[in-house]
Amino acid sequence: MADQQIGQLLDTLGVTADLDDDDMVSEAVVILKVVQADGSIAIAVGASDTRDWINQRGLLHSALELTEGQYRPASDDGP
Repeated sequence: MADQQIGQLLDTLGVTADLDDDDMVSEAVVILKVVQADGSIAIAVGASDTRDWINQRGLLHSALELTEGQYRPASDDGP
C-alpha cells in the first residue's frame, strides 16, 4: 500500500463533523474500513502530518469515549 491523500474520498463518502464556523481543526485521525480486492476487510488509519503518536492515541481514546456516550465536556464535570 502507498500513502494517498484522502480528502476527496471523505467528501465522496459524505463525511461530516459538527463544527462551529469559528472552530479551527488542528489535527485529524481517520479510521477507514477497507474492502480489499480479494473481498477481505481491513482497517487503515490516516492522520494529519502534525500529530505524534501521543496525540493520535489521545484522539482515538477520546473518540471511543464519545461514541460510547462516556464523554462529558469539562463544563459538565462540576465539583
